[in-house]
Amino acid sequence: MSLKITDECINCDVCEPECPNEAIYMGPVYYHIDPSRCTECVGHFDEPQCVQVCPVDCIPLDPEHEETQETLHEKYLRLQQTDAKPSGN
Repeated sequence: MSLKITDECINCDVCEPECPNEAIYMGPVYYHIDPSRCTECVGHFDEPQCVQVCPVDCIPLDPEHEETQETLHEKYLRLQQTDAKPSGN
């Protein structure tokens, strides 16, 4: 599953820079997670970094976006290809 940020978010700004997939962004009131970019840090870390640093524990799994570890890894690989910057010639 991807993760989501609940309305308990206090906008402390610690989660957004920790996300290796740039899935976290500031919404109108509090931070949100783009499920198309969230891999729960699969491919980068053993545990979701945003969950590790959140001081109010407001980042649960998102039941609306269920994914297996394999699906998350495939998403990670796809994001790596999409986000890869072309090397200079």
